[in-house]
Amino acid sequence: MSTKTLVEICPLCEGTGWKTLQTGNQRRVTRCDCMLRARAGRMLERARIPKRYEHCELSNFEFEGPHRRLAPARMAACKFVEEYPLDNTGLLLIGPIGTGKTHLAVGIIKELMGGKGASCLFYDYRELLKEIQNSYNSSVQVTELEVLRPVFESEVLVLDELGAVKPTEWVWDTVSLILNTRYNNNRTTIITTNFDDKPAGTVAGPRAAAREETLGDRIGERMRSRLHEMCRIVRLDGEDFRQKFRSASFR
Repeated sequence: MSTKTLVEICPLCEGTGWKTLQTGNQRRVTRCDCMLRARAGRMLERARIPKRYEHCELSNFEFEGPHRRLAPARMAACKFVEEYPLDNTGLLLIGPIGTGKTHLAVGIIKELMGGKGASCLFYDYRELLKEIQNSYNSSVQVTELEVLRPVFESEVLVLDELGAVKPTEWVWDTVSLILNTRYNNNRTTIITTNFDDKPAGTVAGPRAAAREETLGDRIGERMRSRLHEMCRIVRLDGEDFRQKFRSASFR
């Protein structure tokens, strides 16, 4: 007796991918929910979300009790999702290490992929620069353009840990290319950074060496100004979740 592989058939569309909706005396056909879920699943796979953040959702972002200072940030994230794509201005998530910036960014793009069908891409700033540098090696079978094309074209890009690489002329030129290209193409960018949004060199004299670096120091004033045109600023102020819970789930 031969065995057959059982494939679950959607009861709504019976495997056709289309379902019928009845509104009063009118009937229309639309994509079935099962197809939308499958599409969202494929988009999620292509989004490059690291395994350590796969669990991150807006629904499990801590913003009550001891974390109530993070409530405005979560509210801003939910509003962003609700208004997209009518308002495609990006977000600049700023806050100390461990306050949940990456969790919030991942939660946002999951909602956009699942609920809005938006194509999204996640890149750690350091990893992206490393991949671009590796493309210059003749032994690597990938070009700079092949690395950058999805970064330029993705409907929504998360650029995590902006400013984490020591600035050089090459780094500044690369950041400029990425941000300006996305700005000119009217693409939405969500950025996280641990650096305060202040100009470069705000402290002069003997105290300059002791001061904390700013976002202006790390990416340059021209690109910091560009970010203000591209993004709304959301500040996260709270305890370092990772230190408290000894978990790498929050960033």
